[in-house]
Amino acid sequence: MVYSIQLRKKHALSTMYEETRGVLKVFLENVIRDAVTYTEHAKRKTVTAMDVVYALKRQGRTLYGFGG
Repeated sequence: MVYSIQLRKKHALSTMYEETRGVLKVFLENVIRDAVTYTEHAKRKTVTAMDVVYALKRQGRTLYGFGG
Protein backbone atom coordinates (compact mmCIF):
# COMPACT_ATOMS: atom_id res chain seq x y z
CA MET A 1 0.00 0.00 0.00
CA VAL A 2 2.69 2.51 1.00
CA TYR A 3 4.75 1.46 -2.01
CA SER A 4 1.87 2.17 -4.41
CA ILE A 5 1.36 5.63 -2.88
CA GLN A 6 5.06 6.36 -3.33
CA LEU A 7 4.88 5.24 -6.95
CA ARG A 8 1.88 7.50 -7.61
CA LYS A 9 3.69 10.46 -6.05
CA LYS A 10 6.78 9.74 -8.11
CA HIS A 11 4.71 9.47 -11.28
CA ALA A 12 2.89 12.74 -10.50
CA LEU A 13 6.19 14.54 -9.88
CA SER A 14 7.62 13.15 -13.09
CA THR A 15 4.56 14.31 -15.03
CA MET A 16 4.73 17.80 -13.49
CA TYR A 17 8.46 18.01 -14.28
CA GLU A 18 7.93 17.07 -17.93
CA GLU A 19 5.01 19.50 -18.30
CA THR A 20 6.98 22.36 -16.70
CA ARG A 21 9.98 21.55 -18.85
CA GLY A 22 7.85 21.66 -22.00
CA VAL A 23 6.27 25.01 -21.11
CA LEU A 24 9.66 26.51 -20.25
CA LYS A 25 11.14 25.24 -23.52
CA VAL A 26 8.39 26.90 -25.59
CA PHE A 27 8.74 30.15 -23.61
CA LEU A 28 12.52 30.27 -24.10
CA GLU A 29 12.24 29.40 -27.80
CA ASN A 30 9.86 32.33 -28.30
CA VAL A 31 12.04 34.79 -26.36
CA ILE A 32 15.21 33.68 -28.13
CA ARG A 33 13.56 33.86 -31.55
CA ASP A 34 12.40 37.43 -30.87
CA ALA A 35 15.78 38.46 -29.41
CA VAL A 36 17.59 37.08 -32.46
CA THR A 37 15.16 38.96 -34.71
CA TYR A 38 16.07 42.23 -32.93
CA THR A 39 19.77 41.37 -33.28
CA GLU A 40 19.49 40.62 -37.00
CA HIS A 41 17.45 43.78 -37.61
CA ALA A 42 20.26 45.81 -35.99
CA LYS A 43 22.75 44.02 -38.29
CA ARG A 44 24.67 42.59 -35.36
CA LYS A 45 25.89 39.07 -34.71
CA THR A 46 25.81 39.27 -30.92
CA VAL A 47 22.58 39.19 -28.93
CA THR A 48 22.64 41.91 -26.27
CA ALA A 49 20.82 42.10 -22.97
CA MET A 50 18.62 44.82 -24.47
CA ASP A 51 17.59 42.47 -27.30
CA VAL A 52 16.33 40.07 -24.65
CA VAL A 53 14.64 42.89 -22.71
CA TYR A 54 12.84 44.05 -25.86
CA ALA A 55 11.87 40.46 -26.74
CA LEU A 56 10.39 39.96 -23.27
CA LYS A 57 8.60 43.32 -23.47
CA ARG A 58 7.14 42.34 -26.85
CA GLN A 59 5.63 39.28 -25.17
CA GLY A 60 4.17 41.36 -22.35
CA ARG A 61 6.79 40.49 -19.74
CA THR A 62 8.59 43.68 -18.81
CA LEU A 63 11.99 43.19 -17.18
CA TYR A 64 13.14 46.10 -15.04
CA GLY A 65 16.71 47.15 -14.29
CA PHE A 66 18.25 46.96 -17.76
CA GLY A 67 17.39 50.38 -19.20
CA GLY A 68 15.15 50.88 -22.21
